Amino acid sequence: MTITMAPSRTTTGSDFAVLSRQINGAGLMQRRPAYYIARLSVVTLMLLGGWTAFVVIGSSWWQLVTAAFLAVTFTQVALVAHDLAHRQVFRTKRPSEIAGRLAGNLGVGMSYGWWMDKHTRHHNNPNHDDLDPDVAPEVLIWATESALGRRGLKGFITRHQAALFFPLLTLLAIDLKVSSIKSLRNGTVKRRGLESILLILHAVGYLSALLIVLTPLQAIAFLVVHQALFGVYLGMTFAPNHKGMPHPTGDEDYLRKQVLTSRNVRGGWLTDAALGGLNYQIEHHLFPGMPTPNLRKAQPIVQAYCAEVGVAYEQTTLVTSYRQALQYLHQVGAPARAEHAARRRRERRSMPSAK
Repeated sequence: MTITMAPSRTTTGSDFAVLSRQINGAGLMQRRPAYYIARLSVVTLMLLGGWTAFVVIGSSWWQLVTAAFLAVTFTQVALVAHDLAHRQVFRTKRPSEIAGRLAGNLGVGMSYGWWMDKHTRHHNNPNHDDLDPDVAPEVLIWATESALGRRGLKGFITRHQAALFFPLLTLLAIDLKVSSIKSLRNGTVKRRGLESILLILHAVGYLSALLIVLTPLQAIAFLVVHQALFGVYLGMTFAPNHKGMPHPTGDEDYLRKQVLTSRNVRGGWLTDAALGGLNYQIEHHLFPGMPTPNLRKAQPIVQAYCAEVGVAYEQTTLVTSYRQALQYLHQVGAPARAEHAARRRRERRSMPSAK
């Protein structure tokens, strides 16, 4: 059964039920309309301001600065789409989906329906080797068993995936678009026609603006810088959350499944804004429908309760979270490096000796 993005409910008496009563008693599941009006207004102004500056500046290499600004803006739009998918902004499904498709499909060129399905499965079973699509063996490998037997380019990436992690993030925005198109073609997305139209409008508008305002060389440079930085920033908002954390068996209860696989990132208001509140990943996974500004208030309640029931609660700095993720990637790739080295030794021994 698929778990929806709405706040979770459990049976009375479970560890999570006790915590949930504390959180609801503190009023932290209540909507924050003023916050989201302000946040949506700021993000909208950033988007309009970025494209207005693009038109005003015209054909100039200074547009690469605009590309960097719009990369930040696109990520903030995507983070808003994330909150919409979890119904943090609107209580009901219809306005959440309308705003989500406008932000995702039309705003940044990513299928809202495809991403929401993928993200729901991630929330249901975070870091589960078989059930979480975010740790499925694709370009990067998150489970040791999947690292073995890879050859060619995939094998090279697996052996060096820690060093290649951030460079590969430059391709994330393109991967999101490709995955969106594939999901629309195979019919797994609801409102397939509407989503396709919105993606086409985004692509036509985006490419037309580049080709009309810029020279061909400037247009290529703008596209590369914008999409690469968008991918890096977006990837960096999600990378600290689960990478390098334990992989569950599926037998854990809801509280432990969500807390033990997640990592919080310490920081002030700037960290909250830069990561869109995802730095409170533990609280977000326990209460996905909780409005972003309430996550900071929920954090000490959740941490104290975890200590009370003996559940490990991971919280670290942003830099340390990246280091832990990279160390885990390097560790997972170790068997692949050993396998490659052994194969090379066998190949050298089988080569005829030079006379």
